[in-house]
Amino acid sequence: MKRLFTMLLVSCMVLVLCAQTAREEIRANKFLSASNYLDYDNYPATMPLTPAPKGYEPYLMNHYGRHGSRWLINEPQYTSVRNTLLKAKEQQKLTNEGEDVLRQVEAVYASSINRLGELTTVGERQHHGIGKRMAQNFPEIFKKQGVNIDARSTVVIRCILSMEAECEELAAANPTARFHNDVSESLQYYLNQSRCDFLKEVRKNTREARHEMESKFRKQSNPERLMGVLFNDAQWAADSIKGGDFVYRLFDIASNMQSHDLGLDLFPYFTEDEIYNQWRIRNVGWYIDYAASPLGGSVQPFSQENLLKDIIQVADTTKQTSAVLRFGHEVCVMPLACLLELGNCGYVTDDLEELDKVWRNYQIFPMACNVQLVFYRPVTGKGDILVKALLNEREVSLPVKTTQYPYYKWKDLRKYYQGRLEWYEAQKTAFEKKQQKESASD
Repeated sequence: MKRLFTMLLVSCMVLVLCAQTAREEIRANKFLSASNYLDYDNYPATMPLTPAPKGYEPYLMNHYGRHGSRWLINEPQYTSVRNTLLKAKEQQKLTNEGEDVLRQVEAVYASSINRLGELTTVGERQHHGIGKRMAQNFPEIFKKQGVNIDARSTVVIRCILSMEAECEELAAANPTARFHNDVSESLQYYLNQSRCDFLKEVRKNTREARHEMESKFRKQSNPERLMGVLFNDAQWAADSIKGGDFVYRLFDIASNMQSHDLGLDLFPYFTEDEIYNQWRIRNVGWYIDYAASPLGGSVQPFSQENLLKDIIQVADTTKQTSAVLRFGHEVCVMPLACLLELGNCGYVTDDLEELDKVWRNYQIFPMACNVQLVFYRPVTGKGDILVKALLNEREVSLPVKTTQYPYYKWKDLRKYYQGRLEWYEAQKTAFEKKQQKESASD
């Protein structure tokens, strides 16, 4: 009875959380508006994990995680805003608020010199926390005597350092653990798979629709108001600056300030409506480019087909208690989560105005985001292999039926994913044959 009451309580809490709109969630936690710049620790998982079914134990962690918080990747992401503000200062067009924004942009830009794209101390801290909780949540795996932990990373330094941070915590939790760390170009084909020609062609067809929706949301974000706050000459600002672009780029800097311990915060310069609308611009863009948007033929998640195949291969061949940890980027985690159809990630809609009622990018790919597929076997050796999925350490549903959520039979899930991969291969083959036919007729 106590277990039933707990499950009902958890279900009610989930329903309450789901009832919140994106606007309400962002109003309560402005950091969510940062999309892929969201600090993992500003969106902590709070729900307890469901105990394993009676007679089952976890034996395999099948994982993919993004690097932690970083500086912005390209210098123009800082300097385009900085140079505009410096120009305005030289011509005495900045207000006191504009002067403060320039001060903060200068400070974060100075910290980025020779650090573009690198892991910050905030990012390192995120992965130490994740590694520590992994060992706490699944001691049957990570504290097992002599357990094998296979950790692999893309060749990008921020990913390598993120991997090392998690492994440090796992080693501290179990000094007997045996680690194999690997970083190689030979792993890139599945750790950071590039789009094939088919997906590139499909993506081309989405550009006009994406531009149309983003332009609409940009107008709703009302850049003129903030321009009036920062600059003391409205005519000069209108003639000298593309307001929508400037505010968009400034919001990126504001969003990523949570990646640092610098005590800087530009969010107060944006109204609640502006913060929400800036997020909507990015939410619809990521959905069209990486999720199951019908505009992209619902095939963009298959950009991570090789990663899914590797996950299946590891699940099929692993017999001993172990962990396979993979480290890469949000452009892999996002489509992987959609391909796996974790929770609402695989949502399909052509109504982009209503997209955020269901699909919200901050739930998928904050800095240090991760997918943990945990496999369970019967202690007696007789029975089905079960799996449950955690997205950013939250239990989520999987796209097959189960009678014991959040646990699913692996054989059912494997069959489903294999069917999806076969469907995609048929789509790709049809495209390639069409290309060959067109090429032959030229």
